[in-house]
Amino acid sequence: MVCPAPASTGTGRLPARSERQAAEGRAVAEIRSIHAEHHGAYGAPRVHAELRSRGRKINRKRVAWLMRVNHIVGRHLRRKKRTTIADKTAPAAPDLLMRDFSAEALNTKWCGDITYIAVGSTWLYLATVIDICSRRVIGWSIADHMRASLVTDAIEMAVAVRGGRVDGVVFHTDRGAQYVSRTFADSCRRHGIRRSMGRVGSSYDNALAESFFQGLKRELLHGRRWTSKAQTRLDLFRWLAYYNRRRRHSALGYLTPIEFEQQLITSTTLSLAA
Repeated sequence: MVCPAPASTGTGRLPARSERQAAEGRAVAEIRSIHAEHHGAYGAPRVHAELRSRGRKINRKRVAWLMRVNHIVGRHLRRKKRTTIADKTAPAAPDLLMRDFSAEALNTKWCGDITYIAVGSTWLYLATVIDICSRRVIGWSIADHMRASLVTDAIEMAVAVRGGRVDGVVFHTDRGAQYVSRTFADSCRRHGIRRSMGRVGSSYDNALAESFFQGLKRELLHGRRWTSKAQTRLDLFRWLAYYNRRRRHSALGYLTPIEFEQQLITSTTLSLAA
């Protein structure tokens, strides 16, 4: 006669359950650490990319679920009105991009724009130059005015960062007064930069630059109040360096702009050497 096996008490499952709970706790702690490290701005896709870069094997849906049940939320920003002051009487450049914000190589297409930052009862203005291929901010200028030198200083920095070899690059902007000025046109002509402009009042015609500033406002400016221009400049500089070197970009396969450029340059060098 075969004796029946004793009924399972379930105690054998307890160690496994405890182990799963401990592993989940470690994952949540790591997610919280990444979320805090990136100033609360990262949502599930970027948190997942950061975990994978650290050698953590975890499903993206799992990360999203853990963040949701633990109330870890990436920062979102409500849309604000545009501040571009267009000069409709000044001659504008043609639209050479036609909303095609893609580029196969560095230094073929750039875009830029201006945004404002409140500092007490006054303002600072930030002008940028972004390489469309890598999404890297290669030039910027911060000033307490909106004269043409604000945008020409950003262009000069971009040219210097790229080693002065920018002849033929297309620089796309909106039709703000600074970008249609003679001073800006002369600066572009001197470096062989081809100007391109979207239509008046159409944010989609300069969507990549608009998206960059939305990220800046969501991740750095949202909910903050500055009273010192020196501190504001320092915080902007730090965030721009963080954006280029550490912030993962969905359009780049969740690489940072600097990582993407390094991989692209390595790939191009190897292709030429083959």
